[in-house]
Amino acid sequence: MTEEIRAGLEAAERNAAKEIDPGARAMVVAIAVLVLLGSFALPHAGSANGWEVLAFAPDAVTQEIALPSRLFVWFALIFGGLGSILALLTRKWVLAWVTLAGSSVTLVFGMLSIWTRQTLPVESVASGPGFGVVLGWFAMMVIVFHWARVVWARTSAQLEAESDLRRVVAENDRPRLFRDT
Repeated sequence: MTEEIRAGLEAAERNAAKEIDPGARAMVVAIAVLVLLGSFALPHAGSANGWEVLAFAPDAVTQEIALPSRLFVWFALIFGGLGSILALLTRKWVLAWVTLAGSSVTLVFGMLSIWTRQTLPVESVASGPGFGVVLGWFAMMVIVFHWARVVWARTSAQLEAESDLRRVVAENDRPRLFRDT
């Protein structure tokens, strides 16, 4: 009987480890995602906004948008936007972890995006980084920070399952002399 209880508790602990409980961080991540998606409507460089960078629109071509800017916008949409929404809705640890990893890479592309806009050739007619790309980069920082805290935090279900398992193991591992029965 005790082996069955122990196996059940181990299974409960494994199941609890597959889910996240973002708590109040869910609201912060949701707001940061809205800010991120809203930043796509703002200028990323000159007259080219984030949606135009995504679509490779004529304004984006005129502004000589470089590869880091394109990768930043795509990664921000996929990981920061869609990944965060899916992870919040499903509460799956794996999705939250993938979102964290992809969003972390997105931060690097965001930094490179801003840098490439600041180091344009002298004869270029393109403008520097716009408010949208900077706001999107800061929104991604918030998303990464909060997903890191969520992914590495332990849920109350995990702590309870671990406590129950420790109690059962401790009761079964005591010498026969000290058992209550």
